[in-house]
Amino acid sequence: MYHVSVMLSETVGALNAAAGKTYLDSTLGGGGHTQAILDKGARVAAIDRDQAAIDYCKSHVNGDVTYIKGEYENAPSLLGAVGITGIAGAVMDLGVSSKQLDDAERGFSYMHDGKLDMRMDNSQGFSAYDVVNGYSQEDLARILRDYGEESFARRIAGEIVKRRATGEIRTTKQLADLIASCVPYRKNGHPAKKSFQAIRIEVNGELKGLQTAITGIFGMIERGGRLAVISFHSLEDRIVKNTFKDLATDCICPKSFPICVCNHRAEGKIISRERPSADELRQNPRSASATLRVIEKL
Repeated sequence: MYHVSVMLSETVGALNAAAGKTYLDSTLGGGGHTQAILDKGARVAAIDRDQAAIDYCKSHVNGDVTYIKGEYENAPSLLGAVGITGIAGAVMDLGVSSKQLDDAERGFSYMHDGKLDMRMDNSQGFSAYDVVNGYSQEDLARILRDYGEESFARRIAGEIVKRRATGEIRTTKQLADLIASCVPYRKNGHPAKKSFQAIRIEVNGELKGLQTAITGIFGMIERGGRLAVISFHSLEDRIVKNTFKDLATDCICPKSFPICVCNHRAEGKIISRERPSADELRQNPRSASATLRVIEKL
C-alpha cells in the first residue's frame, strides 16, 4: 500500500463533501483523501510536489481529478492556471507519506539505509546531503534545535562537523548511527528521530510556506466551506492553530492597544480539533502524533 491516510473518515466527514462540487487536496500523497472525496460524487483538484505520487494516483484513483504538480503555498496560482477560481473545501495532510518513509532510496528514514536525500520533489537539487555536509556547525545546531526541538543539537552538530572532516556523510545509516552516539538517552522513539525531522523540514522548507498556504487556500473556499488540516508535530500544529485563530478573530491588534486599528474581521469559525481514535492508533501507530483541525468559511 502506498500510504495509509490518517483520520480519513473524520477529515472527509468534516468537509461535508457534496456531489458536483470541486474540492482541493493540497497534499495528494497516495490519494486516500482524494478518493474518499471522489466517492461522494465530487470533483478534486490535487496538488503534490512529488511526481511519483501523482503518477501513482493517476493509475490507482478513480474519478474526476485535475492533477497539478507544485507546492501548496502556490495553490491559488496553480488552481487559477487550470481555470479553478473557487473551491467548496480543502484538505491539507502535512505528514510524510508511508511510501516516502519506507523507500530507502528516498532517504527519509533512520530505519532504512539509503543515500541522504529527503527531497519531497525529486527534481529539486538541494537535499539532506547538502545540509549535513555543507552547513556550518552553528547552522546545523540551529535547525536541529528549531525544527527538531533536539536538546542535544550542539553536540550532534559538533560531531557531524568532526566526522565529515575525515570523509563525507553519505547515507542515512551513517547519520543515524552518528546521532545515536551523541544522544545518551531517549525515552520515546529512535535517537535520530528529532534530527531527521529537522533536516527534512529544512530540505523541503516545510514550515516557511505553511501560513501562506493556509491563508491562500482558505481565501479560495466558498462561504460555508471548510478547510481541514492534519499536522504531525508541534511546530506545524502551532502554525495551524495560530493561523486558524487569526482567521477566526475580529481584532488582531496587540492587547496593549487601547482601541482596534487593524480593522481585521473574522473570515472563519473554528469547528473542531481531533486526535486519532484508539482503534486507529492500534491499526496505524504512525498516526499517534497527528492532530486534525477544521475551520469553516463565514
